[in-house]
Order: sequence, then structure tokens, then C-alpha cells
Amino acid sequence: MTACSVSPGTLNTWDPLPLSIPALMFASAERYAGRAAIEEQGVVTDYRDLPALALQVCRSLMALGIEAGDRVAIWAPNCRDWVIAALGVHCAGAVLVPINTRMKGAEAADILLRSEARVLLMQGQFLGVDYPAMLQPLCPVSLQQRVLLGAAQACAGVDLDWPAFIAKGAAVSDLQARQRAAGVGPRDLSDLLFTSGTTGKPKGVMSAHGQTLRAFHQYVKVIGLQPGDRYLIINPFFHAFGYKAGWLTCLLAGATILPHAVFDAEAVFQRIAAERISVLPGPPTLYLSMLAHPRLAQTNLSSLRIAVTGSSTIPPVLIERMRHELGVAVVTTAYGLTECGGLATICNPDDPAEVIAGTSGRAIEDTQVSIRSGRNEPVSAGESGEICLRGFHVMRGYFNDPEATAQAIDADGWLHTGDIGHLDANGNLKITDRLKDMFIVGGFNCYPAEIEAGLIEHPAIAQVAVIGVADERMGEVGCACVVLRQGQQLDAPSLIAWARERMANYKVPRHVRFFQALPVNASNKVVKGELRDAVGA
Repeated sequence: MTACSVSPGTLNTWDPLPLSIPALMFASAERYAGRAAIEEQGVVTDYRDLPALALQVCRSLMALGIEAGDRVAIWAPNCRDWVIAALGVHCAGAVLVPINTRMKGAEAADILLRSEARVLLMQGQFLGVDYPAMLQPLCPVSLQQRVLLGAAQACAGVDLDWPAFIAKGAAVSDLQARQRAAGVGPRDLSDLLFTSGTTGKPKGVMSAHGQTLRAFHQYVKVIGLQPGDRYLIINPFFHAFGYKAGWLTCLLAGATILPHAVFDAEAVFQRIAAERISVLPGPPTLYLSMLAHPRLAQTNLSSLRIAVTGSSTIPPVLIERMRHELGVAVVTTAYGLTECGGLATICNPDDPAEVIAGTSGRAIEDTQVSIRSGRNEPVSAGESGEICLRGFHVMRGYFNDPEATAQAIDADGWLHTGDIGHLDANGNLKITDRLKDMFIVGGFNCYPAEIEAGLIEHPAIAQVAVIGVADERMGEVGCACVVLRQGQQLDAPSLIAWARERMANYKVPRHVRFFQALPVNASNKVVKGELRDAVGA
């Protein structure tokens, strides 16, 4: 299958495409010199200045002994320093390991341990949470250096503040750093993005430089991103949507990165008008909030040009309202998952509202979508089955987990997504269900097995199953279905409070239902469909 065509215009293309993220950065510094690469709180970073800033980080990492292929983690919210640090990691030939900012200490420590990260660049405090203090008692011995990202202050739980870290780079020459960056190739790993699955343990998805640049170069062309576009990035940088479809896409197109750390509909609304935002991806709820804003008619949103969204159900009227009431010329939807680099299919922005709202579009160039049965055979046209993907964008595998890799990618190279859907007559993908019972809370993927593994540690719980239930504000939230140990007592508020201390907020169930026994099938597996019926989900 091929990507949707777009109307001819002034599209920003590379010929040839840079082979690595460092190569892209150096080329963009020349190509877009004089344009703003990043703007944050009045600080403007020119494209021409990115290499020097990234090479500072690269030199310091090399001075700490980081070799090509080593893992370096970043645990911080969206900000200018995140982008510069990540580019420095890439220039060092290291593999970037982004960590979810909502994770608790034990969750972050598990990622650091299993990725074998040697250096962590971390935020000091965010949303009232002290990251170094939270991690300190749980820090794995494999982590050799904890660096306070962007901050000049001594702090318990860190080894180096930012000035001390940068000073380490004096031992490595600029030429050495440039040679290291030049040695990074298209097949070298660029990142490990941790996702979760039915095993309940997050898995590190291995992606390479070349496949990432190739996929999101297509994304740039389809949405028509141009030099000078101003891209407000709300989606978190630890996720492919904020990282690859976000700031990395800006480097491909010469757009300006405007990081946004915490989603707040009112703040976003104000920033669009005040900072002349032209590109605003986000969930449907973002645009609904804007359309319902009491000052919509009095606010100048004329700069807004591109919107990218996605959800299993989007009313076509929303697409029409985004086009006509918000004045967005380019509105589209896309589908992807971490295991395929974050992008698999995308709609042509010229398609009717019904297609954009009701489907996730067609496969990007040089990739295939196949709808397959439980016997791993293609189903008939129009029939539903598991969505499987094959092509250059499919991950290189799960880090240090060949068994899970073999389960996800079959012998013919098909990535089994665990999502259910079908293709229409024009090859547009329609997603209808989730085979793996994943649900999405406020834009964050939640995997029941992972949450269940955390809840079962409560001393009063004998058995637990987690399902997603509809929620007006968040889209979906978790509901924990609990069987108590004999003689034990526990109420819903106590369990929710207990969970909040131990897992990221979006994973914490908002509802708890108590059962004498959970419904099971002949294989003694919990029948979650019956649980959904029982709780009215």
C-alpha cells in the first residue's frame, strides 16, 4: 500500500534524507539557520545553534565513559533542555531511554534496571514531586551517574548538577564529539521506548535512526508541515507522539518547537492566540474544549493551520467544526503504536470528514496492513480481524526479550498489534476493538495486566482484574474488580489511596468493585466481558 497523496504545494522534502538524527540536526542547522528551532519562556534557540548545544552534552557523556550503543535515560517534562539533551545522547551514539514523568520511583527504577542505562538526566521537581528523592532509595547499581537536567544546584540524590556535568566535557574535544556523531548510521539504535503488554511488564522497543526519519519524513509531507510553522507540543516527549511526531518532526521541516509541559485547556487556548501557534496535535477532548470556550468568538485563532488527532470514535461533526469554527485547514487522524515507531497509517487531509473521523487512513509508503484471523491467515475483504503490520518501520525487537519479540513479530515479518479492525474498499483502516484490553486514560495507554500486578501486592487482595470503563472527562478510566482474602477488609477509597502511592496517577483505578468470585472460563481465565456487564461498562 502507498501513502495518501496530498495536494501539490511548497512541501519541505529532503533528497537524500539524512541517515541519522545527528546528521539531520547538522543539516537542519545549515538549512534553517536564522529560524527559531525552540522557543521557551522568551528564550529563542536558533537552528544554527543546535549543534554546539548538543555537542556540549555529547562531550560530557563521552567524558563519563558513554560508548556507542550505551543507554542514557531522560526523566523530565517537555522542555527545551529535553530536546538538547536528547540530541546530545544521539550524537554520542547512545540509545535514548525516555521515562514517563508520571512514574513513581519503583517504576522508573525498573526501567533503568532493565534498560541497563548508565546515565540518567533527570528533572529536580515536577508537579510537586521530587524526582531524585523518589528514586534514591531504589536506584539500580547499574546506573552510574544521575545528572540534574538544566539546573545549577546541589541536590540529594544526584551526582552532578548541569554546570558540573557540562564542565566534564572539557576533557573531550569538539572534533572527537563530531567524529562520534558522524559515525552514527541508519541501522544504529536511536531509542528504547518502553511500552507494556499482557505480561504486565514494560518492554523496551528498539528503533533505529533510519526507520524513524523515513517514517516521519512521510508524516511531514502528508500534513504539509513547513519551515516557520509554530508547533505547540503538548504530547509528552517520553511518548512517540511528542518525540517523533513532535520535536523530531519539527527538525525535519524547519518548524519551531514550543514545548508545553502540562496540559491545561485554558493555557493552550491562550498560547494559540498569544504565540501564533500554527500546528496543534492532540486528543479530541482538546478541540472540544476549545470549541466550547466562552471567548472563542472573540479570540484570534487565525494562525492555527494543522491539527492531528486520533481516537477509536470521533464524531464527523467534530472534524467539520474544527475546519469551520476553528479555521483549521489541515485536519487529519493517524494510527500507530510504539512497536512500529509510532506511525503506521494516516488519513489524507483532503478526505471527507466521515473518512477522517471514522478511519485512521491508509498505510504509509513501503508498509503493509493485513487483517488476519486467529490462525494468522488474511481475512476476506471488509471482514474484521487482528491488525498486522509489515515494513521498514517495524521495531527491531524488544530489548533483551527474544521470546516476547517472537510472539509479537511472526516468521513472515508481520507485527501483531493486538488491535482489531478492518479495511474499507479504499484501504482505509478502521479500528474497532482492542484485543489486549488496553484502555486509554487522558491520552495515556493503560494495560490491565500491569496494573493488576501492582494491585495484587496489597495484603488484603486475593484476586483482581482491571477493566476500562467510560468516563466523560478522561475518555476511559480503570475499574478494579477485587476479591478479598478471607477475613480481610478493604474499602474503595483506601485501595485507591494505596495505589496512588505506588503507581503513576493515570494507572490508578478510579472505581473499585468487590466480588465474592470473578467469572472465569473453562481455562480458568477471567472473562472480562462478564465483568464489564456486571459493572455496567
